[in-house]
Amino acid sequence: MRAVETRPPSSRRRATPAERPPAPRRRPGARARRLRPLVPYTLLAPALLVLAAILGFPLYRLLSLSFQQYGLKELFAGRGTFIGLRNYQDILTDPFFWTVVARTMVFAGVAVGLTMGLGTLVALLLRNLARPMRVLVTAGLVAAWAMPTLTAISIWQWMFDFEFGVVNWLLTRLGVDGFEQHNWFDQPLQGFTVIMIVVVWGALPFVAITLHAGLTQVPAELEEAARVDGAGAWQVFRHITLPVMKPIFLILATLSTIWDFKVFTQIWVLLNQRPSREYFLLGIWSYSESFGVTRYGKGAAIAVIMVILLLLVTSFYVRQMLRAVGP
Repeated sequence: MRAVETRPPSSRRRATPAERPPAPRRRPGARARRLRPLVPYTLLAPALLVLAAILGFPLYRLLSLSFQQYGLKELFAGRGTFIGLRNYQDILTDPFFWTVVARTMVFAGVAVGLTMGLGTLVALLLRNLARPMRVLVTAGLVAAWAMPTLTAISIWQWMFDFEFGVVNWLLTRLGVDGFEQHNWFDQPLQGFTVIMIVVVWGALPFVAITLHAGLTQVPAELEEAARVDGAGAWQVFRHITLPVMKPIFLILATLSTIWDFKVFTQIWVLLNQRPSREYFLLGIWSYSESFGVTRYGKGAAIAVIMVILLLLVTSFYVRQMLRAVGP
């Protein structure tokens, strides 16, 4: 009988995928390389379309209204009279406009500075507290932040009330003269101090909690190495903590500038919906011109100028932010 030649079983085994040579990778074509920079914009397109649909028409309506003579008569008629740049000319040639702009700039600058400074101190305090106390303080900040705006302002209004206010009562009990039935809003400086307290109090929880979250991302070994080298607390914060957290500081400063530049509710409620011209910021002036004396075209023009000024102010923070997060 003729012997049948057989191969070892191992010689008939198929190669596993790991043993196969890698397939040659296909390089993207020229068209794919050209389209690659458009991918981020394509991903952002749905959100941009939603924002355009929600904000586009109101902004267009505001801008078109600012070029019209639109008062009570035009409101009943349903259309205004085009007057070009006359509203802007009247506003820019009015000395009161520059007073309001300077007042708004100073108020926003002081409010942002106090918010960022106190928020940083509270965040550093939270990092150094024991866990039970840190949870308690954080819960208090969240509770203050979650309180409805009108409710919080009404509480502050009662606290500084000239007749039944707890602040006047406390100062009088402490022996300070001149605070029995003292009206804090008779003098604009004292009134804006109260408004500043309310604004900073409302923004402080968000800033403090956000900065505390950012502090947890600062490498502890870097700060420890700086302390070993003899750096003090301020030097560690300036040269280690601040550079690491610079993007977060810029984001919070930008948001705080936007919020404090267009403060309205605090002034309107604290002054019982009748603020005098000494308390006019750009937002209050725009509302007063529109709904107080029914000059809707001029009020819209003031609002457009406020938006332009706000864009100019925040553009500095945006450029610094792009530099901080850039390559």
